[in-house]
Amino acid sequence: MPDQPKTMEEMRQKAAKKALKKGKVVKDARGRNRNYRKEYDEYHGTAEQRKKRSERNKARRKLQLKVGDPREADHKVPMSKGGGNGAGNLRAVSRSTNRKKQNH
Repeated sequence: MPDQPKTMEEMRQKAAKKALKKGKVVKDARGRNRNYRKEYDEYHGTAEQRKKRSERNKARRKLQLKVGDPREADHKVPMSKGGGNGAGNLRAVSRSTNRKKQNH
């Protein structure tokens, strides 16, 4: 028998993966209806967003932040404002510190 989800979060993740494959509308953790397949196709799957995600992943690798590390890669000058992934523009900071910055 396959592994059964143990927590509500695992159950939600499993449902989201299934919905992504089939393109079904499901409720997320906050009770909102979401179509993950449509979201991926219209936003996350675009060439521009894939390139941005690749750049974020490169920054994490450069700082040697592994999966599960509570820190995040912070760009001193945000990439949205012309900053890059150079060593002088990157630092590892806590999630709360990075999310307070308002890089918009």
